Amino acid sequence: MAFDVLEPGLATTVQDRGRPGYYNVGIPQGGAMDMLSAEIANALVGNTPDEAILECTYLGPKLRAADDAVVAIGGAPVEVMVNGDIREQWTRLELTAGDELSFGRMKGGTRYYIAVRGGIDVPVVLGSRSTYALGAMGGFEGRALRAGDRVAVADVRGSANARIGLPHLEPSLRPSFPHEIDVRVILGLYDHRLTEAGMETLLASDWTLTPVADRTGLRYSGPPVEWRPRTQPFGAGSDPSNIVDAGYPVGSIQIPGGKEPIILHRDAVSGGGYAMVATVISADMDLLARSAPGTVTRFRAVTMDEALAARKELAGLRSVLWGAVR
Repeated sequence: MAFDVLEPGLATTVQDRGRPGYYNVGIPQGGAMDMLSAEIANALVGNTPDEAILECTYLGPKLRAADDAVVAIGGAPVEVMVNGDIREQWTRLELTAGDELSFGRMKGGTRYYIAVRGGIDVPVVLGSRSTYALGAMGGFEGRALRAGDRVAVADVRGSANARIGLPHLEPSLRPSFPHEIDVRVILGLYDHRLTEAGMETLLASDWTLTPVADRTGLRYSGPPVEWRPRTQPFGAGSDPSNIVDAGYPVGSIQIPGGKEPIILHRDAVSGGGYAMVATVISADMDLLARSAPGTVTRFRAVTMDEALAARKELAGLRSVLWGAVR
Protein backbone atom coordinates (compact mmCIF):
# COMPACT_ATOMS: atom_id res chain seq x y z
CA MET A 1 0.00 0.00 0.00
CA ALA A 2 1.29 3.46 -0.82
CA PHE A 3 0.64 7.06 -1.80
CA ASP A 4 2.34 8.84 -4.68
CA VAL A 5 3.32 12.45 -4.02
CA LEU A 6 2.08 14.61 -6.90
CA GLU A 7 2.76 17.90 -5.08
CA PRO A 8 4.73 17.93 -1.81
CA GLY A 9 3.27 21.00 -0.08
CA LEU A 10 5.42 23.47 1.80
CA ALA A 11 6.91 21.16 4.45
CA THR A 12 5.21 17.76 4.66
CA THR A 13 7.04 15.33 6.93
CA VAL A 14 6.49 11.96 8.56
CA GLN A 15 5.99 12.27 12.33
CA ASP A 16 4.89 10.12 15.24
CA ARG A 17 5.18 10.53 19.03
CA GLY A 18 8.91 11.16 18.78
CA ARG A 19 12.11 9.59 20.06
CA PRO A 20 12.62 10.40 23.76
CA GLY A 21 15.83 9.43 25.47
CA TYR A 22 18.48 11.06 23.27
CA TYR A 23 18.22 14.73 24.19
CA ASN A 24 21.37 14.44 26.30
CA VAL A 25 23.35 13.78 23.12
CA GLY A 26 21.67 16.57 21.16
CA ILE A 27 18.91 14.63 19.41
CA PRO A 28 15.50 16.15 20.22
CA GLN A 29 12.39 14.12 20.92
CA GLY A 30 10.64 15.63 17.90
CA GLY A 31 7.33 14.10 16.87
CA ALA A 32 4.11 15.80 15.86
CA MET A 33 4.04 19.47 16.88
CA ASP A 34 0.33 19.25 17.76
CA MET A 35 0.41 15.81 19.33
CA LEU A 36 -3.27 15.65 20.31
CA SER A 37 -4.51 16.49 16.80
CA ALA A 38 -2.23 13.81 15.35
CA GLU A 39 -3.52 11.25 17.86
CA ILE A 40 -7.14 12.09 17.08
CA ALA A 41 -6.48 11.55 13.37
CA ASN A 42 -4.93 8.16 14.18
CA ALA A 43 -7.91 7.26 16.37
CA LEU A 44 -10.35 8.03 13.55
CA VAL A 45 -8.75 5.48 11.21
CA GLY A 46 -8.25 2.81 13.89
CA ASN A 47 -4.51 3.18 14.37
CA THR A 48 -2.75 3.13 17.71
CA PRO A 49 -1.46 6.49 19.01
CA ASP A 50 2.06 5.37 18.02
CA GLU A 51 1.51 5.10 14.26
CA ALA A 52 3.30 7.56 11.97
CA ILE A 53 1.28 10.23 10.18
CA LEU A 54 2.01 13.07 7.76
CA GLU A 55 2.39 16.56 9.25
CA CYS A 56 1.46 19.31 6.78
CA THR A 57 2.55 22.91 7.37
CA TYR A 58 0.51 25.75 5.83
CA LEU A 59 0.37 24.40 2.25
CA GLY A 60 -0.57 20.73 2.08
CA PRO A 61 0.41 18.05 -0.43
CA LYS A 62 -1.46 16.46 -3.30
CA LEU A 63 -1.38 12.68 -3.01
CA ARG A 64 -2.64 9.84 -5.20
CA ALA A 65 -3.68 6.58 -3.53
CA ALA A 66 -1.95 3.65 -5.19
CA ASP A 67 -4.33 1.28 -3.36
CA ASP A 68 -7.61 1.48 -1.46
CA ALA A 69 -7.02 3.35 1.81
CA VAL A 70 -8.75 4.83 4.84
CA VAL A 71 -7.57 8.30 5.88
CA ALA A 72 -8.55 11.08 8.29
CA ILE A 73 -7.47 14.69 8.57
CA GLY A 74 -6.97 16.31 11.98
CA GLY A 75 -5.48 19.57 13.15
CA ALA A 76 -5.79 23.07 11.74
CA PRO A 77 -9.05 23.77 9.84
CA VAL A 78 -8.43 23.30 6.12
CA GLU A 79 -10.39 22.48 2.96
CA VAL A 80 -10.09 18.73 2.30
CA MET A 81 -10.74 17.47 -1.23
CA VAL A 82 -10.96 14.03 -2.81
CA ASN A 83 -10.79 14.22 -6.60
CA GLY A 84 -11.60 17.93 -6.28
CA ASP A 85 -14.75 17.39 -4.21
CA ILE A 86 -14.92 18.94 -0.71
CA ARG A 87 -14.92 16.35 2.07
CA GLU A 88 -15.16 16.60 5.85
CA GLN A 89 -12.32 16.99 8.30
CA TRP A 90 -12.28 15.03 11.60
CA THR A 91 -13.92 11.98 10.01
CA ARG A 92 -12.87 8.79 8.19
CA LEU A 93 -12.55 9.02 4.42
CA GLU A 94 -12.59 5.94 2.21
CA LEU A 95 -10.27 6.21 -0.80
CA THR A 96 -10.08 3.87 -3.75
CA ALA A 97 -6.98 3.27 -5.84
CA GLY A 98 -6.34 6.27 -8.05
CA ASP A 99 -8.16 8.79 -5.85
CA GLU A 100 -6.38 12.10 -5.33
CA LEU A 101 -6.30 13.74 -1.91
CA SER A 102 -5.57 17.48 -1.87
CA PHE A 103 -6.08 20.55 0.28
CA GLY A 104 -7.27 24.11 -0.15
CA ARG A 105 -7.15 27.18 2.01
CA MET A 106 -6.35 26.98 5.72
CA LYS A 107 -8.76 28.80 8.01
CA GLY A 108 -6.57 28.97 11.10
CA GLY A 109 -3.57 27.39 12.79
CA THR A 110 -0.46 26.22 10.98
CA ARG A 111 -0.42 22.40 10.80
CA TYR A 112 -2.77 19.56 10.04
CA TYR A 113 -2.29 15.82 9.97
CA ILE A 114 -3.03 13.01 7.52
CA ALA A 115 -3.49 9.66 9.23
CA VAL A 116 -3.76 6.48 7.14
CA ARG A 117 -5.02 3.16 8.47
CA GLY A 118 -1.92 1.07 9.11
CA GLY A 119 0.36 4.07 9.53
CA ILE A 120 3.06 5.52 7.31
CA ASP A 121 5.65 2.78 6.86
CA VAL A 122 9.18 4.16 6.96
CA PRO A 123 12.22 2.74 8.81
CA VAL A 124 12.38 3.11 12.59
CA VAL A 125 15.41 5.17 13.63
CA LEU A 126 16.27 5.26 17.34
CA GLY A 127 12.80 4.04 18.22
CA SER A 128 10.81 6.46 16.05
CA ARG A 129 9.69 7.15 12.50
CA SER A 130 9.68 10.92 13.06
CA THR A 131 11.58 13.19 10.71
CA TYR A 132 14.39 15.23 12.23
CA ALA A 133 15.24 17.30 9.17
CA LEU A 134 18.12 19.24 10.77
CA GLY A 135 19.90 15.95 11.42
CA ALA A 136 18.69 14.32 8.16
CA MET A 137 17.32 11.51 10.33
CA GLY A 138 14.17 9.40 10.32
CA GLY A 139 10.99 9.91 8.33
CA PHE A 140 11.21 9.64 4.56
CA GLU A 141 14.94 9.67 3.85
CA GLY A 142 15.41 12.22 6.64
CA ARG A 143 13.66 15.03 4.78
CA ALA A 144 10.36 16.62 3.77
CA LEU A 145 8.43 14.96 0.96
CA ARG A 146 9.16 15.82 -2.67
CA ALA A 147 7.14 15.39 -5.85
CA GLY A 148 7.67 11.89 -7.22
CA ASP A 149 8.12 10.20 -3.84
CA ARG A 150 6.15 7.04 -3.11
CA VAL A 151 5.22 6.82 0.58
CA ALA A 152 4.53 3.30 1.84
CA VAL A 153 1.66 2.45 4.20
CA ALA A 154 1.60 -0.62 6.44
CA ASP A 155 -0.99 -3.11 5.19
CA VAL A 156 -3.26 -4.20 8.05
CA ARG A 157 -6.01 -5.70 5.89
CA GLY A 158 -7.00 -9.03 7.40
CA SER A 159 -4.97 -8.46 10.55
CA ALA A 160 -6.54 -9.77 13.74
CA ASN A 161 -5.51 -6.52 15.44
CA ALA A 162 -7.09 -4.20 12.87
CA ARG A 163 -9.65 -1.78 14.32
CA ILE A 164 -12.39 0.27 12.69
CA GLY A 165 -11.51 3.47 14.46
CA LEU A 166 -13.33 6.13 16.42
CA PRO A 167 -17.08 5.90 15.61
CA HIS A 168 -17.40 9.69 15.65
CA LEU A 169 -15.60 12.64 17.18
CA GLU A 170 -17.44 14.59 19.83
CA PRO A 171 -17.13 18.35 19.22
CA SER A 172 -15.79 18.73 22.76
CA LEU A 173 -12.74 16.66 21.79
CA ARG A 174 -11.85 18.83 18.80
CA PRO A 175 -8.93 21.17 19.45
CA SER A 176 -9.62 24.87 18.92
CA PHE A 177 -7.42 27.35 17.07
CA PRO A 178 -8.03 30.75 18.72
CA HIS A 179 -6.29 34.00 17.80
CA GLU A 180 -5.65 34.82 21.48
CA ILE A 181 -4.29 32.33 24.02
CA ASP A 182 -3.07 32.14 27.60
CA VAL A 183 -0.05 29.88 27.99
CA ARG A 184 0.84 28.51 31.42
CA VAL A 185 4.50 28.64 32.43
CA ILE A 186 6.68 27.70 35.38
CA LEU A 187 9.22 30.38 36.19
CA GLY A 188 12.95 29.59 36.24
CA LEU A 189 15.69 28.56 36.07
CA TYR A 190 17.03 32.07 35.45
CA ASP A 191 14.04 34.29 36.20
CA HIS A 192 16.13 35.90 38.96
CA ARG A 193 18.13 37.58 36.19
CA LEU A 194 15.12 39.77 35.34
CA THR A 195 14.36 42.96 37.24
CA GLU A 196 10.96 43.28 38.90
CA ALA A 197 9.91 45.49 36.00
CA GLY A 198 11.23 42.90 33.56
CA MET A 199 9.19 40.14 35.20
CA GLU A 200 6.11 42.36 35.18
CA THR A 201 6.63 42.97 31.45
CA LEU A 202 6.98 39.24 30.75
CA LEU A 203 3.79 38.24 32.58
CA ALA A 204 1.57 41.28 31.97
CA SER A 205 2.22 41.99 28.28
CA ASP A 206 0.55 40.77 25.11
CA TRP A 207 3.07 38.91 22.94
CA THR A 208 2.43 38.45 19.22
CA LEU A 209 3.72 35.39 17.38
CA THR A 210 5.91 36.45 14.46
CA PRO A 211 6.30 34.54 11.17
CA VAL A 212 9.61 33.26 12.56
CA ALA A 213 8.10 30.06 13.93
CA ASP A 214 9.04 26.50 13.04
CA ARG A 215 9.59 23.09 14.64
CA THR A 216 12.65 24.38 16.52
CA GLY A 217 11.07 27.41 18.15
CA LEU A 218 8.59 30.29 18.01
CA ARG A 219 9.59 33.97 18.21
CA TYR A 220 7.31 36.66 19.68
CA SER A 221 7.26 40.44 19.40
CA GLY A 222 6.39 42.81 22.24
CA PRO A 223 7.96 45.33 24.64
CA PRO A 224 11.59 45.10 25.78
CA VAL A 225 12.24 43.06 28.93
CA GLU A 226 14.68 44.47 31.46
CA TRP A 227 17.57 42.38 32.81
CA ARG A 228 19.48 43.00 36.01
CA PRO A 229 22.89 44.55 35.32
CA ARG A 230 25.90 42.44 36.23
CA THR A 231 29.48 41.71 35.25
CA GLN A 232 29.20 38.76 32.90
CA PRO A 233 31.02 35.64 34.17
CA PHE A 234 33.91 34.16 32.24
CA GLY A 235 32.59 32.14 29.33
CA ALA A 236 29.34 34.08 28.94
CA GLY A 237 28.84 36.58 26.14
CA SER A 238 28.19 40.29 26.45
CA ASP A 239 24.44 40.05 25.90
CA PRO A 240 22.65 40.61 29.26
CA SER A 241 20.69 37.40 28.68
CA ASN A 242 23.85 35.33 28.16
CA ILE A 243 24.88 32.65 30.62
CA VAL A 244 27.59 30.05 30.64
CA ASP A 245 26.12 27.23 28.55
CA ALA A 246 23.34 25.16 30.12
CA GLY A 247 20.83 22.53 29.03
CA TYR A 248 17.57 23.76 27.47
CA PRO A 249 14.23 22.24 28.50
CA VAL A 250 11.77 21.84 25.64
CA GLY A 251 9.26 24.67 26.06
CA SER A 252 11.78 26.99 27.68
CA ILE A 253 11.58 30.73 27.03
CA GLN A 254 14.67 32.76 26.14
CA ILE A 255 14.79 36.51 25.54
CA PRO A 256 18.04 37.33 23.69
CA GLY A 257 18.94 40.97 24.26
CA GLY A 258 15.71 41.48 26.20
CA LYS A 259 13.72 41.51 22.95
CA GLU A 260 11.48 39.01 21.15
CA PRO A 261 11.08 35.94 23.41
CA ILE A 262 11.73 32.57 21.80
CA ILE A 263 9.96 29.39 22.96
CA LEU A 264 11.76 26.16 22.07
CA HIS A 265 9.56 23.40 20.62
CA ARG A 266 9.77 19.76 19.46
CA ASP A 267 13.00 19.97 17.43
CA ALA A 268 14.81 22.30 19.85
CA VAL A 269 18.54 22.25 20.38
CA SER A 270 19.46 20.77 23.74
CA GLY A 271 21.68 23.50 25.17
CA GLY A 272 23.29 26.88 24.71
CA GLY A 273 24.13 30.22 26.25
CA TYR A 274 20.81 32.04 26.76
CA ALA A 275 19.07 32.26 30.13
CA MET A 276 15.76 30.44 30.38
CA VAL A 277 13.36 32.63 32.36
CA ALA A 278 10.38 30.25 32.26
CA THR A 279 9.19 27.00 30.68
CA VAL A 280 5.80 26.29 29.10
CA ILE A 281 4.07 23.39 30.84
CA SER A 282 3.77 20.17 28.84
CA ALA A 283 -0.05 20.38 28.69
CA ASP A 284 0.16 23.65 26.71
CA MET A 285 2.78 22.68 24.13
CA ASP A 286 0.10 21.60 21.63
CA LEU A 287 -1.66 24.93 22.16
CA LEU A 288 1.53 26.70 21.08
CA ALA A 289 1.80 24.46 18.02
CA ARG A 290 -1.69 25.51 16.92
CA SER A 291 -0.78 29.21 16.94
CA ALA A 292 -0.61 31.02 13.62
CA PRO A 293 1.54 34.13 13.14
CA GLY A 294 -0.28 37.07 14.67
CA THR A 295 -1.68 35.04 17.57
CA VAL A 296 -1.71 37.17 20.73
CA THR A 297 -0.18 35.22 23.60
CA ARG A 298 -0.05 35.87 27.33
CA PHE A 299 2.20 33.99 29.75
CA ARG A 300 0.57 32.99 33.04
CA ALA A 301 2.79 31.71 35.87
CA VAL A 302 1.56 28.54 37.62
CA THR A 303 2.91 26.23 40.30
CA MET A 304 4.32 22.76 39.78
CA ASP A 305 1.17 21.28 41.35
CA GLU A 306 -0.98 23.18 38.84
CA ALA A 307 1.22 21.96 35.98
CA LEU A 308 0.91 18.35 37.12
CA ALA A 309 -2.86 18.72 37.45
CA ALA A 310 -3.04 20.05 33.88
CA ARG A 311 -0.99 17.10 32.65
CA LYS A 312 -3.32 14.70 34.47
CA GLU A 313 -6.37 16.39 32.93
CA LEU A 314 -4.89 16.02 29.44
CA ALA A 315 -4.11 12.35 30.13
CA GLY A 316 -7.76 11.88 31.12
CA LEU A 317 -8.91 13.37 27.82
CA ARG A 318 -6.61 10.97 25.97
CA SER A 319 -8.07 8.06 27.95
CA VAL A 320 -11.58 9.05 26.85
CA LEU A 321 -10.37 9.34 23.25
CA TRP A 322 -8.66 5.95 23.06
CA GLY A 323 -11.29 4.25 25.18
CA ALA A 324 -13.81 5.09 22.42
CA VAL A 325 -11.74 3.49 19.63
CA ARG A 326 -13.05 0.11 18.49
